[in-house]
Amino acid sequence: MSQHKTNLIDYEQVNDLLIFKWEDGFESYIPLRTLREKCPCANCEGEKDVFGNIYKGTIKANSKESFLLKGIQPVGYYALRPFWQDGHHAGIYSFEFLRTLCENQKDN
Repeated sequence: MSQHKTNLIDYEQVNDLLIFKWEDGFESYIPLRTLREKCPCANCEGEKDVFGNIYKGTIKANSKESFLLKGIQPVGYYALRPFWQDGHHAGIYSFEFLRTLCENQKDN
């Protein structure tokens, strides 16, 4: 987990990347494909019951549209919600989760 402040100052899509500027001056990016593959929604990531069993929704095969953004909606002051061209929009990515994804990339 990041020890830095996870407040996001700005973000911008450039080609197939989402670029971030953080409050502490850190600048990072994440490929849209990775962003979609790491979708934290209950359908994609699953959710646990009281016994620790993980349940996922029906997994659809990704298409070209699965990795193309239609838009992004801020969620309060803590997260972003991407809208993908294939209609998926259930994932809410907290700033902390986005920062961790960016910091854990091998080539970043």
